[in-house]
Amino acid sequence: MEHLWILWILLGVAAFLTLAVFLTSYICFAMTFYVPKKKKYMTEEEIHRFETAEPQIPEGEIYEVFREDMLRWTYANRARDFKRVAITTEDGLTLRGKFYEHAPHAPINIIFHGYRGWAERDLNGGVFRCAAMGHSALLVDHRGSGLSDGKVITFGVKEVEDCIAWVHFVHRELDPEAKILLGGVSMGAATVMMAAGREDLPDCVVGVLEDCGYSSSKEIIKKVVREMKLPADLLYPFIKLGARVYGRFDLDATPPIEAVKKARVPVLFIHGDTDAFVPCDMSRRCFEACISPKEFLVIPGAGHGLAYPVDPDGYAQAAKAFFEKHAGV
Repeated sequence: MEHLWILWILLGVAAFLTLAVFLTSYICFAMTFYVPKKKKYMTEEEIHRFETAEPQIPEGEIYEVFREDMLRWTYANRARDFKRVAITTEDGLTLRGKFYEHAPHAPINIIFHGYRGWAERDLNGGVFRCAAMGHSALLVDHRGSGLSDGKVITFGVKEVEDCIAWVHFVHRELDPEAKILLGGVSMGAATVMMAAGREDLPDCVVGVLEDCGYSSSKEIIKKVVREMKLPADLLYPFIKLGARVYGRFDLDATPPIEAVKKARVPVLFIHGDTDAFVPCDMSRRCFEACISPKEFLVIPGAGHGLAYPVDPDGYAQAAKAFFEKHAGV
């Protein structure tokens, strides 16, 4: 009888520890990957309200300096002619974007925004940069962001699959002859770096522009956790388990720094040297690991995601020169 009581106690402890592990993992998942304020699927009325709402810029003092420029770019983009486009993912989500044609058969840039951002907010200068290069621009909202469906952000793991799907859409529906560049900021930059090394990257993709991307999800998440004064090494396994169990993705699948070791297209790396969120050194190490034609452009005085607003002319000129030389566009 005594042994039976010991067994029940051990089972109870095991059950409690298991519950604690999964509860902690769920909390980590909800805080890191889940988008609680967003409905999984957006109605046409909700899309209209989103598109006509007061424009926003990223939060933080470093962005206030560029408020007028960002709002001017946003209103100008809203006034431009554009085409609403959408794709359906393999898991049934509708992802949406806006296509700004610079000229018929011009190279097309597909551009991806950052973590918990959306295209209009994070990429409001992207259309201007593309126009300066003589390129068309397709600005897309990641799953779980902006006008796209979904409630889970995956740090590029599923977003890179969406990226490939957008390439096929452009090739099939917009211009089968167009050469395509992939561009991204922050998490979007990580996504396009992950795409650069894919064996199934379509031949119509001729280059990648990564702006302030991180070297790996693990590294950037642990950095943020440490800055919250929490034990990063202790919590990261719970964050990864939460992603696996509740988000159904492997957070450590194909880190950007590993992907660029197999890059099949030229990559232009851009980063601000005062980026306090994603350190410039992360892009530098990705640059050093990249095996394809590459250049590394540092924008002095630019914080996170601010390389283009700080020096729009220098940014566009460097991108134009690099891709003309290495990609023929």
